Amino acid sequence: MSLPVLKAADFASDQDVRWCPGCGDYSILAQMKKVLPELGVPREKIVFISGIGCSSRFPYYMNTYGMHSIHGRAPTFATGLKSTRPDLMVWVITGDGDALSIGGNHFIHVLRRNLDINIVLFNNRIYGLTKGQYSPTSTEGQVTKSTPMGSIDHPLSPLSVALAAEATFVARSLDAHVKHLGDVLKRASEHKGTSLVEVYQNCNVFNDGAMAYAQEKKQRADNVVELEHGKPLVFGKNNEKAIRLVGTHLEIVERSEVPDDDLLIHDEKDPNPSIQMMLARMRYPEMPEPIGVLRDVDNVATYDEQINAQVDLAKETRGEGDLAKLFHAGDTWVVD
Repeated sequence: MSLPVLKAADFASDQDVRWCPGCGDYSILAQMKKVLPELGVPREKIVFISGIGCSSRFPYYMNTYGMHSIHGRAPTFATGLKSTRPDLMVWVITGDGDALSIGGNHFIHVLRRNLDINIVLFNNRIYGLTKGQYSPTSTEGQVTKSTPMGSIDHPLSPLSVALAAEATFVARSLDAHVKHLGDVLKRASEHKGTSLVEVYQNCNVFNDGAMAYAQEKKQRADNVVELEHGKPLVFGKNNEKAIRLVGTHLEIVERSEVPDDDLLIHDEKDPNPSIQMMLARMRYPEMPEPIGVLRDVDNVATYDEQINAQVDLAKETRGEGDLAKLFHAGDTWVVD
C-alpha cells in the first residue's frame, strides 16, 4: 500500500503562531513546511527539539513530534533521542542566544561528535524573547537595553565555531531569500551527520534591519556571495566582482582585470576546513558575506552509529545484561 502524499499544510499544527507580525521566523517555518513533504519521511518519524527563545516555539507549530526543552540544552536531548532511536529524523531549532551563550558547550560538542541531526540556528543578533538585550552575535558598538553605551564584546560567528569543531555540514541562508533557504534546508536534511544551517533572521521589533545589507534584494547582490560547489566566487549586480586567494588571505577583484584562473573555486567537499574558515570570516562591509553550503564532507562516522555498534557488541559478547546486577557490580560501599 502506498503512503499518502503529504503537503505543506499537513505539517502545520493546530496551534496559533505567536510570533510578532513581520518576524523572520514565519519565513523559516513556511520553508520548513514546504521542504518536509519532499523528503518522503512520515510525520511520526520526525522530531523537532528546541531550547528557549522566540525560535524555540517552533515545535508547537509543526504537526510532528516535538519537545520544547530547556535553555541551551536542546542538543543534549537530541543526542539521547537520536542515540536510542536512530530511525528518527531529528531537527534542533535554536537561536544565537540559546545556542551560543548558555548552550555554547553543548553546541560545540554535538558538532564535533557528528550526531546525525539537523540544527537550524536563527540568528537575529539580539535577545528577542526577553525584549532586546545584546546576544553573543551582536555587533561591537550595538546599543541595546543591556548595552546602553554600546556592546564592547566581539561577536561570535556560528559558522566559525562550527568549522573549528570540524562539523561535517555548515551552511548559511537568509529568511528573506526563500528559495535559497528551502534549498539549503533540503541539503542539510540529506546530509549524514550533524548539519548546521545558520539563518539570518530579522527581528523587526528589537533589531530591525540589522542585516538589511544581505536580506534586502536591492542590496544583496553587492554584499553577498552565493556559494556553489566547483564554481568561482562571484558577486555584484552583474557578477562583475569576484574573490581571489592571495597567500593566506582573500581579496576582492574586478573580473575584467584578472583571468578566470585566478579566481577562488569553492570546494565544499574539502576535509581541510582552512579555506572554508576563511570564507566564514568574510564580513560586511569589508567583504561580501557567504551564503549557501560552506562545507559538506561525507563518509565520516556518526555518533549514533558508533554508540549503537558498541551496544550491539556488548550484547553479543556479554549478553543482554541485568540492571540489578550492574548496580551491585564493581566497587560498592555500605553507608551506616
